Amino acid sequence: MTMKTFETNGEFKDNYKFLIGSILPRPIAVVSTINENGTNNVAPFSFFTAVSAKPMIIAFSPMIKSSTGEMKDTPRNIFREKEFVVNFVSEDIIDQINTTSVELPYGEDEFKLAGLTPIDSDMVKAKRILESKIHFECIYRDHLSYGDQPGCGQIITGEVVKVHVNEELLEEGRIITENFKPVGRGAGNDWILCDHLIQRERLMKAQIQK
Repeated sequence: MTMKTFETNGEFKDNYKFLIGSILPRPIAVVSTINENGTNNVAPFSFFTAVSAKPMIIAFSPMIKSSTGEMKDTPRNIFREKEFVVNFVSEDIIDQINTTSVELPYGEDEFKLAGLTPIDSDMVKAKRILESKIHFECIYRDHLSYGDQPGCGQIITGEVVKVHVNEELLEEGRIITENFKPVGRGAGNDWILCDHLIQRERLMKAQIQK
């Protein structure tokens, strides 16, 4: 097998292509926040992961806008309001969630643009997406920034203080993947369906997922 090698000190766009073409599939955090004028903001982020179970912490990584060199609206809102909601994507809302990636002028409502229905959260002001089957209400914890130029990213963590799950997904307290029909992101315009599962027994002694 012949490998090609690349330095990472060139254009950020080249590095970005390696990231999105290698880290696959990537789960999608559809983050809803409140704009300064009280309107809703919704945007998808595929640099997203779990961090801790107790406290329950998640993290996502918005980059500086490549088009303007400015901070994205979502972190701007989170740093001000100290809260947000992570909504999850299933097959039936792919097109609507894709629409929320449009860069609207600050203060315009992506819920309206995408035809999504905002519903109240229990513990934060940010709205949840009715059409999403899982919602995490989050309180902002902390962040790390790696620069303020286009292509620079940051890590934002949030403590999940309330979880909402469509009861059709649940079986004995577990979320059933086949019922959830989750979706991941790939490179470029690729979206990845989780429609084929295989099983392998985990080899660790303690298995909390059982």
